[in-house]
Order: sequence, then C-alpha cells, then structure tokens
Amino acid sequence: MIPDVAVNNQEKAYALLKADADKILKLIKVQMDNLTMPQCPLYEEVLDTQMFGLSREIDFAVRLNLVSEQAGKQLLENLERQLNVLHEASQQSS
Repeated sequence: MIPDVAVNNQEKAYALLKADADKILKLIKVQMDNLTMPQCPLYEEVLDTQMFGLSREIDFAVRLNLVSEQAGKQLLENLERQLNVLHEASQQSS
C-alpha cells in the first residue's frame, strides 16, 4: 500500500506539471492573438523551448516516481494535440 504522503506528493507533482502545460498553451494563444504567425521563428523558438522544458520536468518527476511514465507521456500528447488544434484554427482564420 502507498502511504498517503506519497499519493499526495504524486498528486501535487501531476498538478504542477498540468499547470505548466496549461501555461504553455496560454502563452501560445497569447502569441497567436498578438499577430505572431505560427511560421514566425519567435513562435517556433518559444514553443520548442517551452515544450523541451516541460518534457524535462516530466522526466524528472518520472525518475522520482512522482508521476508514471504513461501519465507524463499522456500529458505531453494532450498538450501537443491542443496546440495542433490551435495551430489549425489559426491557419483557417488567415
């Protein structure tokens, strides 16, 4: 059985990672709303940097057994899906 403290730390770790993923999505939305096109090098650099940082955070949490590898992978995939939807919507409105 997993102690309550471990479960609580795992829940906190996942919540923090989810909050960081939400911040990335919000940052990209703000960039798009301010007329920065997805083909812009700044947009790509911000997105790449933020996604890399989040993936490193997830790897760290997985190594500490705070988040399962599957949950971390799912979090990244969900964010990528949301970003793709946002990117497609911006392409259609152009």
